[in-house]
Amino acid sequence: MIDLEKQIAYWRQGAEEDRTVARELLDRGHTRHALFLCHLALEKALKAHVCRKTRDLAPRIHNLTRLAEVAGVDLPGNYGDLLADMNAFNIEGRYPDLLVPPPSLTEAQHYATRVEEVLQWLLSQL
Repeated sequence: MIDLEKQIAYWRQGAEEDRTVARELLDRGHTRHALFLCHLALEKALKAHVCRKTRDLAPRIHNLTRLAEVAGVDLPGNYGDLLADMNAFNIEGRYPDLLVPPPSLTEAQHYATRVEEVLQWLLSQL
């Protein structure tokens, strides 16, 4: 039998750790890696929601928009737009042949700030 609370705690803790490391990388100017971890933090928070909603293990997918749908999360404001935007950083981090120029440090900081807002909201809903 699946220990759902353990699964949810695992995803939640991973999301919080990835957020911390993303901020550290961003502070050092590593925008591409920082945004990849921002994506990963959101992915893990959403997977915690999926576990809570479906009472099952989270699927092995990385699309944030799809995970939010599976989790049945009713996102406020433009949070859904951010999830869609952040999907690009997952792909860039995994497939170097598709690399595009990384966002500027200012743009990356803006994304990270928005991610932290959405992440905080997601975690508060668990």
